[in-house]
Amino acid sequence: MDKKIFIEPLFRNNPVTVLVLGICSALAVTVKLEPAIVMALSVTIVTGFSGFIVSLLRNTIPNRIRIIVQLVVVAMLVILVDQVLKAFAYEVSKQLSVFVGLIITNCIIMGRIEAFALGNKPLPSLVDGLANGLGYGIILIIIAFFREFFGSGTIYGIQIIPTEWYIKNGGFYENNGLFILPPMALIIVGLVIWVQRSIQKDLQEK
Repeated sequence: MDKKIFIEPLFRNNPVTVLVLGICSALAVTVKLEPAIVMALSVTIVTGFSGFIVSLLRNTIPNRIRIIVQLVVVAMLVILVDQVLKAFAYEVSKQLSVFVGLIITNCIIMGRIEAFALGNKPLPSLVDGLANGLGYGIILIIIAFFREFFGSGTIYGIQIIPTEWYIKNGGFYENNGLFILPPMALIIVGLVIWVQRSIQKDLQEK
C-alpha cells in the first residue's frame, strides 16, 4: 500500500487547508480544545470506517442509489458515535450539540467515499479515511489551541495564564474576547493556510 495515502492528507493535500472542506465545523467547535479533539476523533472514525464499509460494498451497490447507500452508512456510524459520546462523555456531547449529527453532511466524508472508497480496496480506503480525518483533526486542534489560550487563558480547561496577571487582580493582562468569536476561527484558518502554502512553496523551490 502506498504510503502517500496516509501521509499526503496530513499536509500536502490536507482536506481543510488545501481542499477547503469542513470549514463550518472548524468555526463552530474550536472555542475550547476538548470539544475540538472529540470532534476530530469522531470525524476520523466516521471517515475511516465509512470508507472501509463502502469499499466492501462497492461492487454490489447500483450506481443510481450509491449516494443513498453512502448516506445510510455514514448516518449509522454517526449515530453510533453520538450514542457513545452521550454514554461516556456527556458534557462534551452537550457542548458539541447538533454538530455531531451534522458530521453526516461533512463533505470530507462523502468526498473521500466518492473519490477513493468506491474505486479502491477496503484496507487502503480505511487508511485514506483515517488520514483525511486526522488531517482535518490537526487543523481543528491548532485552531482550538490558539482560541482557547488567547480567549480564555486556558488549555484543555487548565488555567495556563496566572490569575495574578489579570487586570481584575491588579495585573496587566486581559483575555481577548475576539478569539472566542467565529470570525477569529476563520482568521486563524487563513493564517494556517498561508503558513502551510508558504512552507510548500519553499520546499518546491528547494
